[in-house]
Amino acid sequence: MFLGQYEHSIDEKGRLTIPSRYREELTNDWLVLTTGFEDSLIALTPELFTIVSNQVRSKPITNATSRQFRRFFFSNAQELEIDKTGRILLPAFLRETANLNDNAILVGNGEYFELWSPENWDKQLLILNNSDANEQRFSALDLTTLP
Repeated sequence: MFLGQYEHSIDEKGRLTIPSRYREELTNDWLVLTTGFEDSLIALTPELFTIVSNQVRSKPITNATSRQFRRFFFSNAQELEIDKTGRILLPAFLRETANLNDNAILVGNGEYFELWSPENWDKQLLILNNSDANEQRFSALDLTTLP
């Protein structure tokens, strides 16, 4: 499971080191990176990418929203090899999409992780750290503490 937050630098060639804890969760030497939400990128294991892509592909192409999501999801997806030192090469267009320059914040989300620019992550933290808003926003999820 991908947990926690890690900040890593992006070198001049656009390479980013995946944290060792995250590499331990990866069963392959590659992952799929695509555009996420709130100006982030999503890194998916090949297995999770297959599950999500099957769900996306199961939606009717006659539905305009379905077609738009397919374009959003698949046109930005890139298979990235993890080199022997644990780095991936971030494509320039995805770095631009998420405003990634010198550093990236890697944020665990259970079965996947996200890549954020420090600026965008700071904005997200302002939202996440608002306890009053969280109580209202998250109550609709009906989360229970015990099974």
